[in-house]
Amino acid sequence: MRLPIAISAILVASLGLNAPVMPQPPIQVTQTRASTSFTFEQFKINYRLWRRQRIPNYRYEFTRSCNCLPKATELVIIQVRNGVTTSITSKETGKPVDAQLFQKYNTIPKLFNIIRNALIKKAANLTVQYEPKIGYPTQINIDYNSQIADDEIFFTIKNLQRIN
Repeated sequence: MRLPIAISAILVASLGLNAPVMPQPPIQVTQTRASTSFTFEQFKINYRLWRRQRIPNYRYEFTRSCNCLPKATELVIIQVRNGVTTSITSKETGKPVDAQLFQKYNTIPKLFNIIRNALIKKAANLTVQYEPKIGYPTQINIDYNSQIADDEIFFTIKNLQRIN
């Protein structure tokens, strides 16, 4: 009985070693396990906050972790002008990537649609972190069915910048 407790304590302590050096602003985290209505309320609050910003031109870094093609999981920079994706390039090479691989995720509103659909489909687990000032999602973790292996998907959105 003591061994699992000791292992858990070591794991929790090791998580503290991975904390970022730079201080980060507070992030709102929601999970369907806690309360679907709370999760949906946080979604609505952050979606409204994003829409109020009225940012038609922006770029952001995007990565996806899933059981999918390696090219679909590379770090890319997505650029949007007037709400339309104008380019998707590899962060590593600066070269264009296959835009079809990122079509569902190539604007912030499309990422909000992914969250909304996970809520509607009552995903087994949904964890979303939002940027507190602008409201866009910075991390989305979805497990649609806890009984199915390899259906989980994880998105990271970072370094969103307004562009002229």
